Amino acid sequence: MKKLTALFTLLLAINAFAQEKAMKINVIANGKTLSATLANSHASQDFYQMLPLELELSDYAGEEKISYLPRKLDVSQEPSGVSARIGDINYFAPWGNVAIFYKPHQKARGLVHLGKFDGDFSAILTGEKIKVRLEKAE
Repeated sequence: MKKLTALFTLLLAINAFAQEKAMKINVIANGKTLSATLANSHASQDFYQMLPLELELSDYAGEEKISYLPRKLDVSQEPSGVSARIGDINYFAPWGNVAIFYKPHQKARGLVHLGKFDGDFSAILTGEKIKVRLEKAE
């Protein structure tokens, strides 16, 4: 029982540390501040270091908003592809663009998960194009 208690305590400490080190970002669109949390990955850290960014998101394929980044992210330590869920913030390595999915997408080669919105992100879904600012949350 002592080993189980010690393991549980260790897991709680690890979770608390992970929460403390979470890379939180704000996406400002149409005067609204939307919050998102980036994944704990090398590509996400590379993306986080680029912030703040001013981007113009365009609709693509009726399922995502995309914008090209100033430079490509290092995806050398990432899986070869992932699927996307609603609210995911991903990166499409072959094209060098960030992709925010508002519809689910099957696994695609070159798609890298960066993070996800913490809640409602409908403020970016208005119109064909929208200007946004991405910044580190304080």
